[in-house]
Amino acid sequence: MEFNDIMSELKKKIYRPVYFLMGEEPYFIDIISDYIEKHVLDDSEKEFNQSVLYGRDITADDLVGAAKRFPMMSEHQVIIIKEAQNIKDLIDKGKSNEKSKTKEKVKSKSPFETYLEKPLKSTILVICYKYKTIDKRTSIAKFIEKNAVLFESKKIYDNKVPDWINNYLKAKEYTVSPKASALLTEYLGSNLSKVSNELDKLMINLPLKSEIKVEHIQANIGISKDYNVFELQSAIGKKDVLKANRIINFFASNEKEHPMVMTVSSLYGYFCKLLTYHFLSNKTKGNIASELGIHPFFVDEYERAAKNFSLEKLKFIFSYLREYDLKSKGVDKVSASEKELLKELIFRILH
Repeated sequence: MEFNDIMSELKKKIYRPVYFLMGEEPYFIDIISDYIEKHVLDDSEKEFNQSVLYGRDITADDLVGAAKRFPMMSEHQVIIIKEAQNIKDLIDKGKSNEKSKTKEKVKSKSPFETYLEKPLKSTILVICYKYKTIDKRTSIAKFIEKNAVLFESKKIYDNKVPDWINNYLKAKEYTVSPKASALLTEYLGSNLSKVSNELDKLMINLPLKSEIKVEHIQANIGISKDYNVFELQSAIGKKDVLKANRIINFFASNEKEHPMVMTVSSLYGYFCKLLTYHFLSNKTKGNIASELGIHPFFVDEYERAAKNFSLEKLKFIFSYLREYDLKSKGVDKVSASEKELLKELIFRILH
């Protein structure tokens, strides 16, 4: 099932006996399990009928034993298994038994599989299998999907984060400027739990229906609106040497917050987009935004940057980025500081 379908059912009080929530992105797993934990039972029922267990502390037998209990003075009991990926025998089949006559090896079912064949309808079992997945093509995955709700929480790509931010804020009656959204994405990445926490902090300090701007981010999150990788890319694209060097000097005085390896990585991504732009046959604004994975608001900046950096120049820039990335990591025993290396790199890019 998809995330929205599961949440829609839960809000309608349609509950399934087993939820197997797996995947690399913990955010959606937490949303589903937290909703079940908070909303299925009322406070008086939770004391006797709700348990939160941790995978590192239990076995598959313990899980099944808890799930087979009947609720006390309640229609349901809720069992939430966190860190279920740490239960070694959860999805592993039992030991092989060998038939003496045919020598054929027969594998017995795991306790969890046996429970899935006939789960207790009064139990809502929520298994949070984070940071991992089981191959959906395997027999065990198909068995789980047939007998339970199997949900895969996939990692969101960086270029999809701005849209996710817009939708998250829209649902809470806020909006965000394209530049603010890009800045948040640049600094917070695709960790949705981290992004949502920072957005929640912003909303606490702003009236309902406000538009979140770069100034709000600087005031409440501490990201500088003038001295960040996003502004560095913009300055380089315009060939604004003075501004680019001001930002580099700021980075050099704040190396912990702006390590060179991260700056080089961001610049690499930026110039990859410029390279893609040069090879686009359809250079309409909508297609550029789609192919580069950027907001249409920023298309003009990339068009301008593409005029300043030819394909021939980009070829040299990629070699510079690789060279200075290696130097920053101590290759060839370079003794120059990160500040000096970064200044050299930007000089060679801009000249």
